[in-house]
Formats: sequence, structure tokens, C-alpha cells
Amino acid sequence: MSIKIVVLDGFTLTPNNPETTVRETDPQWAAIAELGNLTVYPRTKSEDIIARCQEAQIVLTNKVVLGQKEITALPDLKYISVLATGTNVVDLAAAAKAGIKVSNVPAYSTDSVAQHVFALTLELMVHTASHGVAVHQGAWQNADDFCFTVQPTVELAGKTLGIIGLGAIGKQVARIGHAFGMNIAALERPSSVNFNMHGINIDFMPIDQLLATADILTLHCPLTDATHHMMNESAFQQMKKTAVLINTGRGPLIDEPALAQALKAGEIAGAGLDVLSTEPPASDNPLIKAPRCIITPHIAWATCEARHRLMDTTTDNIKAYLAGSPINVVNG
Repeated sequence: MSIKIVVLDGFTLTPNNPETTVRETDPQWAAIAELGNLTVYPRTKSEDIIARCQEAQIVLTNKVVLGQKEITALPDLKYISVLATGTNVVDLAAAAKAGIKVSNVPAYSTDSVAQHVFALTLELMVHTASHGVAVHQGAWQNADDFCFTVQPTVELAGKTLGIIGLGAIGKQVARIGHAFGMNIAALERPSSVNFNMHGINIDFMPIDQLLATADILTLHCPLTDATHHMMNESAFQQMKKTAVLINTGRGPLIDEPALAQALKAGEIAGAGLDVLSTEPPASDNPLIKAPRCIITPHIAWATCEARHRLMDTTTDNIKAYLAGSPINVVNG
């Protein structure tokens, strides 16, 4: 009997293709299609989850939530492979109780996310886009001098890069910052000591000192009760007026109304965000119209190379499960 495999939101792995082209015969799904009877849905509404997953032994999801209700209603389900690193879309306890293994894809986007941190940082510091727009609008052609600036530009060398969350992505961000000639600081943990990481000295600081010291503050910590809205009115008041905040981690790390107010009041110089508290954002999200705020639509993870790594690891996850030795299991 062939294993039934269902993908609930395959469109997230092919964001540059029209929805109608997302099907089981697409090249990115070929390796998984060889492992069983594969059905790929571009997107799935919550009310359609149970019907679509009936008789499936394996379900793949990126952002479609599989809660206790869905898990209980799917007695044939034995394995869930999350098409991401974060696993908050699956009720892990309910899955474990039902004997369902859940795997994720760790570390596939480390280089891509770290790269995006500096894409946002450099835009805030050098204003490449606004200078380019000005040129195309005729400002250079009509300039009296050989160059012009629409906003002051800032050099990264010698500035302090503050990192909250020194996991794989945070460490890669530190390496890139060091290559720019930046001083590297990170939020101290109970076991933290200042240390040298392959020639990079990292100074660990308590949160108040880090907020006051960082010229660029970038967030890479998990979202927990302790970190929810860690960047709030009090935090922004402690930062330098010339500092910028970067968030490619989780949207709710930031109190969004407080950040919008801090930007309007000039308490910090700018923000570069790839994540928001609700995605897609509501039209009245205060950051959409906030000054000096660059927002990208949660794309730091989504380079072609990262998506290939994600698919390769997912294929390996399924093969390992079918072989009886599951890998990257997150629920015991």
C-alpha cells in the first residue's frame, strides 16, 4: 500500500510561480513524489484541513496550523514534517500523545537571514534605494555638482553591532559585522562570558547596557513569554537616538505601537523589519506609515538556495522516518 503524503501549503515553497502551476509534478516536489502518493495543495483554509488530510500517513505544513482538533480527527496520521524551523504551527504535545512524530528543518536559512540583516542595515545607513529613485527622477542630471545626497550616509566600521540571540544566525551576523569592522556585543546569558569566536571578540552585556551601547541592534532570539514585546517603550528610550533596530526574528518581539511612536518622536534613527506581529499585516498597522521604517514581507528565509536546502532536508526527513529512524524530531 502506497504511503499517502499531503502538502497543505506548497505555494510557500514556490512564491514566484502562479498558484495554478503548483502541483505534484513540479521539480521541487519530485524527490518527495517518489516516496509515496503525493498531493500538493497551494494553500489550505483551516476548515479544509481535516478533509484534505484524511487517510494521509504523512502531512507537510509550513504555516497551516495542525492543532489538537485536527490531530485527533486524523487517526491515520503518523508523521508531520514542518517546512520551516519554527514548529509553533503544530500542537507538539497532542502529536506526541497520538504517537505522531514531528520533524522540522533546522539551519537551512542561516546565511540567507544573516544576509538580509545587512541588506536592511545598509539601506538604513546608505539609503541606496532613495538615492537610486532620485537619480531616475532626474536629480543627478540636474545637479550642480558631480554628486549629491538625499540623506546623510553612515559608515559601519567602528560602530557597535548589538545582537540579542547568539544562535547560528546571530553568530553569522557577528561574523559579517566583524568583516565590516564593527565592534560586536551580545546580550549576556547566565552562562555567558566574553569570548573570542574565531578571531571575533564578543562583549556580553546586560540588556540595559546593550540597549545604550548598540548602534545597530538586531534580534535573533526565540519568541517566549519573556521575550514578547521585549522591545517596548522603555527599551526605545534607552537606545541611542542614532541607533537602528533590525528584526528578522519574530514580529511580537517588538511592541509595534511603541516602535512607531519612537520613530515619530526621533527616539531612534530607524528600523528594518522582515517580520511583523500579524502577517499579512492589517492595513492599520502603525509601522506601515511610520517614518524611517523599512519593511520587507518576511522574505529573509526565501532565497532560492535556502529553499533548495529546505526541500532537500525535508526529503531526508521523510526518508529517515520511512526507514524507521526519524531525524530532526522536535517532540521526543
